[in-house]
Amino acid sequence: MNNDAGLRKPIGGTESSSPTAVMKRLWPYIRPLMGMVLLGLLTMGIVAATEAGIPMLLKPLLDHGFGSKSSDHAKWIVPAAVIGLALVRGAAQYASGYFLSYVTNKILLQLRLEMFQRMIHTSASFFQRETASTVINAIVFEVNQILSVLSSVVVTLVRDSLTVVFLLGYLFILNWRLTLIVAVILPAIGWLVSKINRRLRRLNREHQTLTNELSYIVEETVGGYKVVKVHNGEPYEMGRFNEMSHRLRGYSMRMQVSGGLAQPLTQFLASIALAIVITIAVVQSANDQTTVGGFVAFVTSMLLVISPLKHLIDINQPLQRGMTAAELIFGLIDEPAEPAGGGRRLERARGEVEFRDVTFTYGSVDRPTLDRVSFKVAPGEMVALAGPSGSGKTTLVNLLPRFFDPHGGQVLVDGVPLPEYGLHDLRGQLAMVSQDVVLFNDTIAANVAYGQTPDRARVMSALTAANLADVVSALPDGIDTLIGGNGMRLSGGQRQRLAIARAIYKDAPILILDEATSALDSESERHVQSALETLMKGRTTLVIAHRLSTIERADRILVMEAGRIAEQGSHAELLRKDGLYAHLHRIQYQQQAA
Repeated sequence: MNNDAGLRKPIGGTESSSPTAVMKRLWPYIRPLMGMVLLGLLTMGIVAATEAGIPMLLKPLLDHGFGSKSSDHAKWIVPAAVIGLALVRGAAQYASGYFLSYVTNKILLQLRLEMFQRMIHTSASFFQRETASTVINAIVFEVNQILSVLSSVVVTLVRDSLTVVFLLGYLFILNWRLTLIVAVILPAIGWLVSKINRRLRRLNREHQTLTNELSYIVEETVGGYKVVKVHNGEPYEMGRFNEMSHRLRGYSMRMQVSGGLAQPLTQFLASIALAIVITIAVVQSANDQTTVGGFVAFVTSMLLVISPLKHLIDINQPLQRGMTAAELIFGLIDEPAEPAGGGRRLERARGEVEFRDVTFTYGSVDRPTLDRVSFKVAPGEMVALAGPSGSGKTTLVNLLPRFFDPHGGQVLVDGVPLPEYGLHDLRGQLAMVSQDVVLFNDTIAANVAYGQTPDRARVMSALTAANLADVVSALPDGIDTLIGGNGMRLSGGQRQRLAIARAIYKDAPILILDEATSALDSESERHVQSALETLMKGRTTLVIAHRLSTIERADRILVMEAGRIAEQGSHAELLRKDGLYAHLHRIQYQQQAA
């Protein structure tokens, strides 16, 4: 399965991961830093020029510095020049590293911030489509591949390319006939690299997909460790992990085989050129067409050219990994943000909610999840949604905060369609408590006042209303106690009550309760139910409940079946109708009695 299919989008036509397309996307990030970029390029140019300086110093030393008493100055000037050259090279190398690091880290920061910002502002369908491991890989790890491309690859491309140019220029000055032989080798190397590139790019895409799947296996195993241990699932999980790890290793080896061929083949071509050069140079020397110093300087320059050429070949693999990472990164940045809504302000809603002929269908489902649903909730009214699993209850309440938009019909608050309100204002009117409690690895106060600056008095008041004040007061740090990842240091009932305290703190006029008491024991449920009844006074409340005993006091119960409202009324009225609700009630009553 390709878990990152939703993230990977073309960023430049069909060649979505080509270096040209990536550079076009990176240019807006690079442009404000062009001053530092130019300084980095200048210092890299100095480093490249010093490479050609070494053989240039060898020629006069060999031609005039040995066995010649009349040129004593060469014996001292050349060694001093070598030391000076090393100092210049070292300073330029350090400066180029600093400038490039400054640029790449600035770009890395900007990319990471944009990715996270787009991730938290994208639609709910994105989170249903993508696994957490894929998103984490993109934001935390894959962006470092771009950093690698911007640093090591750019350094190699610029510095080593300039080094090759300077050395080839000096070679041409020394002996243009021999230089032509070297120049013939370069197109052959370029052709070889282009053949290898295509295969490496495909392997890198497949390698990335497998890496995401391996991360997902680890994520599932860590999250479900209790199930794994209780069901003795260790062999199964080891089998899954082992199989995927072996597949990943296979792709890594195939990438190594393809990428590793470039360097030895390049060296072989270069050795052929070197052999031809030595042969011709010996012939020229016999005819007094070259000197010892000229020959040594030429061979030294040629050998110095081989090293940067090897570096240029070696960047192929990280470059292809960077291009593959770019697809993932820019795919996330290009992910459509959820609609911001209209310009209509909503300071505090009265709480009137209306669903008018609402239809909704998930993309992969043929039958509508909601089919022309219509009902109205008066301000302060408590309306419960009941019905079998899959009847559309959760989908219905998810339309209210605009996690999704209906495909037909309208949802209105205070008589105004939701798209007319600003999204921030609309969600400010809602508090939501789900059966799947989500808490953050922070203090109790920060979790209760999530999204706002904690007011300690209000936090304690909310904890008291949720019957959690005594528990918190007994903790060493009180409301400043860290609760661990998703509240792991609290019991299930305490986590549920903390989520309810968060809804109480928000003081929103519309409440959505999705099995808010499902994780509580009888004693805790009694306390929380009392707190919820206090909280619900004067507020519009939509309650989803599978345990029908928790909604008997609702003003109205809507019974859903196959995406439609099958019946509605009070608890007593629905029992008298002896329809679907009465049937569900009897089944639960019998189960409780048993």
